[in-house]
Amino acid sequence: MNAVWAHPQLAAQVLRPRRDGRAEASLRVSPLDDPRRVLRVEQVLRALPGVQRVGVDATCQRVSVVWDPARQQLPALLDALGGIGCRAEPLPRSRADGDAQRAAHDLLKRLLVAGMCAMQVMTYAFVIYLGVVDFVDFSTRGLFRWLGFLTTLPIVGYAALPFYRGALAELRARRPGIDLPVALAVLLVFAGSAWNTWRGAGEIYFDSVSMFVFLLLVARYVELRARQRSGALGDATVDAAPLLAERLGGNGRREWVAATTLLPGDRVHVAEGATVPADGVLESAHAELDEALLSGESRPVRRQRGETLVAGSVLLSGPVQLTVRHSGEATAAARIGALARRAQGGRMTAAATADPQATRFVQRVLVLTLLTALGWLLVNPPRAFEAAVAVLVIACPCAFALTVPATRARAFGVLAARGVLVADGAALERLAQVDFAVFDKTGTLTHPGFVPDDIVVCRGTRDDALRLAGALAQGSSHPLSRALARMATDMAAAAPLPVFDDLRALPGVGLAGRVDGCALRLGRADAVLAGAVPPALEGCLALADAAGPLAGFRPREQLRQDAVDTLAALQAQGVQLMLASGDAPPRVATIAAALGIGHHAAQQTPADKLALLRQARDRGHVTLAVGDGSNDAPVLAGADVSAALAGGTALAQAHAGLLLTGDRLDGLLAARAVAGDMQRIVAQSRRWALGYNLLAVPFAAFGLVPPWLAGIGMALSSLGVVLNALRTGRRLPAPGWRA
Repeated sequence: MNAVWAHPQLAAQVLRPRRDGRAEASLRVSPLDDPRRVLRVEQVLRALPGVQRVGVDATCQRVSVVWDPARQQLPALLDALGGIGCRAEPLPRSRADGDAQRAAHDLLKRLLVAGMCAMQVMTYAFVIYLGVVDFVDFSTRGLFRWLGFLTTLPIVGYAALPFYRGALAELRARRPGIDLPVALAVLLVFAGSAWNTWRGAGEIYFDSVSMFVFLLLVARYVELRARQRSGALGDATVDAAPLLAERLGGNGRREWVAATTLLPGDRVHVAEGATVPADGVLESAHAELDEALLSGESRPVRRQRGETLVAGSVLLSGPVQLTVRHSGEATAAARIGALARRAQGGRMTAAATADPQATRFVQRVLVLTLLTALGWLLVNPPRAFEAAVAVLVIACPCAFALTVPATRARAFGVLAARGVLVADGAALERLAQVDFAVFDKTGTLTHPGFVPDDIVVCRGTRDDALRLAGALAQGSSHPLSRALARMATDMAAAAPLPVFDDLRALPGVGLAGRVDGCALRLGRADAVLAGAVPPALEGCLALADAAGPLAGFRPREQLRQDAVDTLAALQAQGVQLMLASGDAPPRVATIAAALGIGHHAAQQTPADKLALLRQARDRGHVTLAVGDGSNDAPVLAGADVSAALAGGTALAQAHAGLLLTGDRLDGLLAARAVAGDMQRIVAQSRRWALGYNLLAVPFAAFGLVPPWLAGIGMALSSLGVVLNALRTGRRLPAPGWRA
């Protein structure tokens, strides 16, 4: 099957051509849960001819490879990974991922240029400042002024470009923000200093400009990396759908084609364990599927002939055949992604106007600068430009602009230590005002699982049965198999589970394989057991060997360990809770009652959940949405604040502002406490910045502030903001804390 990726039409979907002539691709590789396997993957790929670089992200199960296409081909890479027991699947080219990498790389280059040049400019400025307390001859001072000018050119002409672009965008939108005064200050102060350098008289502020740009770039880079670390820029809708499909010809012959080329009416063969490539009508008698991508429910769904299968569903029993109805962007999964993007677009538009204080500060700085220039034009026109430049240096919003980025950077670090990654800093700030929260049920508040008390032992011991069943379950992606393997691993503690051999899926039955040399079957009791099912095993997953049943495992929907305490704490803080789920009304009502949630809604589609959220916002609530499935993506994107669990789908994570990496809900409480700290500390820092301006601007306007004092004032004000930001989260317990 890997050979099909040599076809140019298919390869074009996954290969990213590079400027140096090499090719790059991202592969989804599993399993990568063992450090030794990760090392083996790197060794195997690096040993292949033409491979230049290999990057492994074990958490995301992704491997990035760069190679010379003249010496190596994609099918050979996939075959090499398959040879060491790692199933590799190319991921589609993601423009968002590429743009994110380029943005981070571009910003890092500008940051390095600004840092290196700023250090050198400060050295030159020190020589000039010596002239305040000791004599430095004029030719030496002139030389160092020119050196400062030349070294500042890369900062102003290259490193500060993001601020110029931002200023132009703000002017087009007629919404002044921080970038506009930053750009004006950099250009005007540099122009004034350059003019004074040329004529050999007057004050220069190259050191202030350099330090200003460097500090702001540091803050922007820290925030950008924090967003990318959470994975919020991924295009998970595309990743969820397969790139290949087995199309059936008129003579029944199968051929591998790109899934995007499927047309309505095409017949497709789907193997067991494969992902359905398009929306279509089932032609086979029946099929069992995992539709968690759309419904969020972990229970397998049984479909009969003539019913609809949705793209992105995983076939648990097969193989089957279907007739295509919709493919590509017309599938249900793609429509959910589009709905999420529209909802997120509305949220981002609202967030753009969420900082009126910054807008007012910008306007005041510009008005003060203009008034200073007009005043000196009336009194002493030759000094008007220098006085205006001095006001811009003193009142330049360095400290003010750093308040939010510095506090966010500290908050990101504090929360990361507690298992919360922040993708949207603005959402974290709004979390303190949240008074209405919508929770998904399955996967968010509950999860499918087993408990030791529900194990029915027929022969042998409970521990032996659990070890054997857990070993088989490791080889399946079925939700119940994953839950069973998780319980077996937890109970086994330090002892590893046995290794399975000859594992195979039995259509409509379960799993079969050999563990410790014994042939075993694991699946529905009525299918696994040849004879009548004992009453004690009805409704169980049964483990059996040739002699008969060994044990039964009764599944149940369990509350998350910390769900009750977390929701009770939120209610005590005045947050109104609502449970919205696609599950049946009786189960939703039972879980809502167990968690003390008074408002709940069942059988909710993604659009229904989004409508509930918008109704709450229309009533004046600040909303929080928490979910884990792709069906939750629209409501996550449309909420004022959103959180997804790390065990959820990539699409849900891509539209969430907060990612709970420990798969625990109590991270919300830590994030809410840090959000409150952020609000208080940002307000304090901004009051300091405003007070500093009120004190220093009059002296600058009257020409009483020399450049060395202006530089010291800017440094001290920025340092005060950064030190104050370090207080964020100090009242939280140590990182091992749990609510």
